[in-house]
Amino acid sequence: MWEKNPVLLLILATGTILVGTMVTMVLPFVWVNTDADRIEEVVPYTALQQEGRDLYIREGCNNCHTQTVRPLVSEVLRYGEYSKSGEFVYDRPFLWGSKRTGPDLARLGGKYPDEWHYKHMESPRSMVPKTNMPAYDWIAENQLDPQMIQRKMETLGFPFTTEEIKALEGKNEMDAMVAYLQKLGSDIPWREASATTIVGELKNPYPDVTHSEMEAWEAIYQDNCAACHGEHMEGVIGPELVGADYEEEILFEIIYTGIADGGMPSFSNLGTERVWKLVNFIKYYNKEEGH
Repeated sequence: MWEKNPVLLLILATGTILVGTMVTMVLPFVWVNTDADRIEEVVPYTALQQEGRDLYIREGCNNCHTQTVRPLVSEVLRYGEYSKSGEFVYDRPFLWGSKRTGPDLARLGGKYPDEWHYKHMESPRSMVPKTNMPAYDWIAENQLDPQMIQRKMETLGFPFTTEEIKALEGKNEMDAMVAYLQKLGSDIPWREASATTIVGELKNPYPDVTHSEMEAWEAIYQDNCAACHGEHMEGVIGPELVGADYEEEILFEIIYTGIADGGMPSFSNLGTERVWKLVNFIKYYNKEEGH
């Protein structure tokens, strides 16, 4: 029998491993990054963005954040359209990752304005109260070296212009990190395609809520809105909300779906009930006498 022949068994086992390696590793590498695989909208990193990516790797950000959205319903609902191989043609190395201590960042670009990222990097808990991410305020003290960045771009074979290199003068590592984070997923118009109007027949389920009842909803506002709109709705990164003059349904839609071009993310993860509580709290709580 062949299983009693060690030489034949070794040859067959080696052949099986080689075939499996070809199918699972070699062929995918051959297929990826072909012209058919590329996405026209995906462009190379600028010099500032590429330096931010190097800093992202240097600081180990990829140990806590993945950069790939799997084709699962729960993932797509939370992060947006699932990732395509053509999105990563300029990533050297890939940063897909497998561990999410923090949220996935594949669709982060454009989700928040630049100022949000600066504040988040300086003091993460000022923007996300329950995060365990350490502060990176110190990287703003490190100035970039344009000539070193140019040499790295040349080594990678990435295109750059003289104007790009000159624009690095006076920039620091914080600027580069924010530029890189704003690049992630921004070449793919997934956010506009995935945004939907879901108000439909929804009506405010709390039309007669009292001021005292709304006091319990303040925590929802503080946890999700205060970082951008201020603890007392006075406006910080986002606009002032005191006396917000929106129709209830419009305000609900803005909170639930976000504003793609305005740097406001969707809060659909809160569910319709808590979004309606936010609507009522923002519109009516600060209008009540004594607040």
